[in-house]
Amino acid sequence: MTTRISHFIDGQIWNGPSERTAPVYDPATGVAGKAVDLASRAVVDSAVAVATGAFKEWRDVSLTKRIQILFSFRELLNARKGELAEIITAEHGKVLSDALGEITRGQEVVEFACGLGHLLKGGFSEQVSGGVDVHSVRQPLGAVAIISPFNFPAMVPMWFFPIALAAGNTVILKPSEKDPSAANFIAQLLKEAGLPDGVFNVVHGDKEAVDALLEHPDIKSISFVGSTPIAQYIYETGTKNKKRVQALGGAKNHMLVLPDADLDLAADQAINAGFGSAGERCMAISVVLAVEPIGDELVRKIAEKMPQLRTGDGRRGCDMGPLVTGAHRDKVASYVDAGVADGAALVVDGRNPVVDGEPGGFWLGPTLFDHVKTDMSIYTDEIFGPVLSVVRIKSYEEGVALINAHQYGNGTAIFTNDGGAARRFQNEIEVGMIGINVPIPVPVAYYSFGGWKSSLFGDSHAHGTEGIHFFTRGKVITSRWLDPSQGGINLGFPTQS
Repeated sequence: MTTRISHFIDGQIWNGPSERTAPVYDPATGVAGKAVDLASRAVVDSAVAVATGAFKEWRDVSLTKRIQILFSFRELLNARKGELAEIITAEHGKVLSDALGEITRGQEVVEFACGLGHLLKGGFSEQVSGGVDVHSVRQPLGAVAIISPFNFPAMVPMWFFPIALAAGNTVILKPSEKDPSAANFIAQLLKEAGLPDGVFNVVHGDKEAVDALLEHPDIKSISFVGSTPIAQYIYETGTKNKKRVQALGGAKNHMLVLPDADLDLAADQAINAGFGSAGERCMAISVVLAVEPIGDELVRKIAEKMPQLRTGDGRRGCDMGPLVTGAHRDKVASYVDAGVADGAALVVDGRNPVVDGEPGGFWLGPTLFDHVKTDMSIYTDEIFGPVLSVVRIKSYEEGVALINAHQYGNGTAIFTNDGGAARRFQNEIEVGMIGINVPIPVPVAYYSFGGWKSSLFGDSHAHGTEGIHFFTRGKVITSRWLDPSQGGINLGFPTQS
């Protein structure tokens, strides 16, 4: 029997008919035991109407009460994060420990939002002119939309909705149709925490639902994370329809290893950052730039350590799970084929892995290429799978030039024991998030997440102070309270005197 997954609108699971559905697979078995409803424009319109109506009351709920609800949500999520991790593993495929880590990182933003009262304070200037005061406030936008990707079905929504809700907005979340159940679980927890009906809604769907949100006049902002072509489409379509848009796109993250680096540490971290979550991370390291003469030794150390990884069902204590769908697995495998055809040295071949899992799962093992050239597709393209490429270079300067020349600028890292080189790197590199001996430099919640170049469309990064500004708009009030003795007519231009 196939389990139906439907929308969460106005505090309850939607029970209307659905003209279209999509299969939801267990990637470790290849079995589609669930089907998710795909929203029509009419369903999206009804969700937007609910969110717009709920905004009128939610924006006037005290900031204290809004934050109390978020704190209650935090407590519920802490108590039940194991359940959510199991849901993520069953639909995405990542191992349970990775799913728990995702939830923990998302929870950081919930905790940040619980302190939003301090950060929403406005300014006040007394007596800017005779009897005149000026103060500023930040107010919510209205109904906002979040379009999140398959690779982080809990963390990425939590980058956005806690801040949006704390600031007084109402939310419509459109999760990936590949792993939709986490969104409904979160919606139920928010309701249990005391969030009024209609303030947080979940609409499942594909491009039809996305376009309906992008074009709807009552949606005030769009937050998106995904591939660069779609991010660019989201940004252009959303802004054309007069919306604020923050659209985080793709990545090709480089790890520059200098000759003075600890090569055992560098090898470990290249494996961790390259193959965690089967490489389905926008912050994954996919290219190692080895400054000669360390190339041979570094590749040897990586290759020797890779057999320690156990690929299989994420519920069996494995290190790396399957890819999210069969189609995506085949696409990533085609890049391995292309790398071989282009002449790169295939050091570890993951196309026929030995796995601890069902034979029908969407398996691809960790893969390592050496002697990769910068005109090969395995270097230029975002593969989004467990494929690590080593490019041999002659100098620090050549490494910086390669990173800065790439179309993506999401994350990067340098491994070195030279503080001067590290400081120079962080100054010269044209990338939004930088790690120094840290391979995945995802910032904590009170800093903002986002890249440069084709990795970001729009002006605002996620969470942190930029997130607060994205989900609010400023208002400045100039006031004078006249004494009875003051008054009179004066047509001159008012001055601050």
